[in-house]
Amino acid sequence: EQEDQECSETHMSVLWYAGQLAITYYDTEDCSIYFMPEIPDNEDLKLLQKVIGEVNPQCIVTSAKQDQNIAKFLTNLTTPAGDKDTGKPEIVLFPNIDFGLEVSKQRILSRQFPFIPSHMTATEKILYLSSIIPFESPLMIRALGGLLKFLDRRRVGVELEESTIAVPILAFKKFVLSDTVNMDQDTYCVLQIFKSDIHPSVYKLSRGLKEGFSLYGILNRCRCKWGEKLLRLWLTRPTRNVTELNKRLDVIHFFLLAQNHETILTLQGCLKNIKNVPLILKRMTLSHTKVSDWQALYKTVYSAVCLRDTCRSLPNTIELFQTISRVFTDDLHYIASLISKVVDFEGSISENRFTVRPNVDPIIDEKKRKLMGLSDFLTEVARKELETLDNHIPSCCVIYIPLIGFLLSIPRLPTMVDKSDFEIEGLDFMFLSEDKLHYRSARTKELDSLLGDLHCEIRDQETLIMHQLQAKILEKSESEVLNSVVEYTAHLDVLLALAVMARENAYCRPRFTHRHGFHIKEGRHPLMELCAKTFVANPVNSGEATRRIKIITGPNSSGKSVYLKQVGLIVFMALIGSYVPAAEAEIGVIDGIYTRIHSRESVSVGLSTFMIDLNQVAKAVNNATERSLVLIDEFGKGTNTLDGLSLLAAVLRYWISQGTQCPQVFVSTNFHSLMQLELLPDTPLLQYLTMETHQDGDELIFFYQIKQGVSTVSHAANIAALAGMPAKIIERGVEVSELIRNGKAIKCIDHPSKGDRMEKCKSVVEKFLRLDLDDPHMDLEEFMRKEVLPSAASVL
Repeated sequence: EQEDQECSETHMSVLWYAGQLAITYYDTEDCSIYFMPEIPDNEDLKLLQKVIGEVNPQCIVTSAKQDQNIAKFLTNLTTPAGDKDTGKPEIVLFPNIDFGLEVSKQRILSRQFPFIPSHMTATEKILYLSSIIPFESPLMIRALGGLLKFLDRRRVGVELEESTIAVPILAFKKFVLSDTVNMDQDTYCVLQIFKSDIHPSVYKLSRGLKEGFSLYGILNRCRCKWGEKLLRLWLTRPTRNVTELNKRLDVIHFFLLAQNHETILTLQGCLKNIKNVPLILKRMTLSHTKVSDWQALYKTVYSAVCLRDTCRSLPNTIELFQTISRVFTDDLHYIASLISKVVDFEGSISENRFTVRPNVDPIIDEKKRKLMGLSDFLTEVARKELETLDNHIPSCCVIYIPLIGFLLSIPRLPTMVDKSDFEIEGLDFMFLSEDKLHYRSARTKELDSLLGDLHCEIRDQETLIMHQLQAKILEKSESEVLNSVVEYTAHLDVLLALAVMARENAYCRPRFTHRHGFHIKEGRHPLMELCAKTFVANPVNSGEATRRIKIITGPNSSGKSVYLKQVGLIVFMALIGSYVPAAEAEIGVIDGIYTRIHSRESVSVGLSTFMIDLNQVAKAVNNATERSLVLIDEFGKGTNTLDGLSLLAAVLRYWISQGTQCPQVFVSTNFHSLMQLELLPDTPLLQYLTMETHQDGDELIFFYQIKQGVSTVSHAANIAALAGMPAKIIERGVEVSELIRNGKAIKCIDHPSKGDRMEKCKSVVEKFLRLDLDDPHMDLEEFMRKEVLPSAASVL
């Protein structure tokens, strides 16, 4: 399992020319090259930024001759020298000639790929590659040529191998970035889609972080590594493709049927045996296959056959089952039977090397029979040797040592002190070990010539059979059946995990509509409901022409922020094809989710907290469309109250002015003046909501229920009491608040009374009257500093 968790790296090649962007990258985890044919990208290179954010490359290769826009973009991504822990990629510049079109084509066509049949001619190889790689995309071909040059120069993954061994490339795959919902890193952070925590075990601190309490953490019920990876990929690529989403939901719906519980257990039992097939194939191409690899591959292929047979018994109306039944061909059964007939797993584990079953190779069987009968035979040879030896030698034995051969072993006698004493007539002394003298005799030399080095011969023959077996498996992998196993078992694993989560937490299937807005009945926060003893569900209703902008007020800790995140999470879960925590949910068209809820850490970016808040809101204002969801929590509180209120009102009025073209906006605020001063126009686009509370004497009771209306009281004193603030401070705060609200002057409670000031003044006067100015020892300056000035300061 530790070998399966080898650190994966991604190396990307990028070219941008005349508004066209081409990207290719190599992933060491599956030894595949992914390519994205040229696609339009503006000078701001937002698409490139998005791809880099998703792929997260360790290194970006590009041409030294490039446009200033991409040069500036890459400069901002550069990793400082000697600092590889920043998370920024390394930028590598190659001469522009290395990205030449004809040079790149030649580099691709001349390379030997393991998935291309070796019997193909040069012309057939070109046709074969042209069916995989779009040679009609010249910019992409140039980017691919530069990537191959980089891989050969850096020797990624094969740094310690001989120079004749090339970087393994097991497949070419197209990288698709379409129909994705726009979400930035801030949104992922505030919605807790992912969360990294330091591992609590001291033994695992060196491995880095573990997944904390997040949406990914609770949804991840996957049984295999590839399912976990695909789930993370789905979470990073929420999609607007309703057809794809409904396909996923159909599978989850099938697994939620009560009669299919046994089927789920069967499929999960098979999925846990799906191992790291690309890593095993990589080792096969490098001839580094281990015994554990053969075991893992056999379990994977055998379990894949079981998955196929199970899916063939399931309804063909579900596309995933139909695809698995078709794509998991009999090649899997052939590979499984071939491994089981050839590999002796029990013997391989005991000897920690590849061993062959009996009846596979008659030569190996014959040599093993000789080796097995060797013990009795050597005993007889030793008996004959003893007869010819001196009577002073009590015993001897004949042993076999690999790479050395057969030797006669005699115990060391007390008279044998020096090396000259070891000499025995008719025997050739070899070495002394553990008070045993080892010799070659005429009989042992004869045994060497007759039997040879059996162990090495058996091992060499078995190694040859292992290479033949590897070749046959790699040949079958050309049909992409093993890659299909990884791809579709991952899909099945993720959907099973989502189904298990939906059953345990009573999630519902979302319905998708082409109308704008969404309607959610009894929606719940998927993370918060797992922490709270009781969770109050709340509805969400947002129409096409009405209630598109919601202003939510209420005391602190009443649940406003949780409600905003709840809306975002339910919509997000629907956009990855999951059931959602609600009684009913109808989700309209969504092309982006924008948030301003938590302020990011601001030291490393060199911006103030309020500037970061402004950037987040500006991103929503500039990019949100009528199909977007915008969540804003307490915007404006990071600056002067009047300025913050003005900015919030201006942003809301801007969206109101767009009419039905404005996004779906949810804003929580404690700026009650926004409503009291009527800063927003009266329009059906606006809806005012509040979190219901009840004041019972001095105690404030939270119902956490959303309702129509506006809260005019912040209940700050009650919240301060709940936070443990001293009662005197709270009382004074309430007093000052009432004075400000009623327009009255604020009196200082620590200012001395008029009578006290009069007494202090009399005391100062009396000290002056008692002063003897004729005294030569009198220090008037010291008297003023110690007696007069402190008293005067307290009076003033």
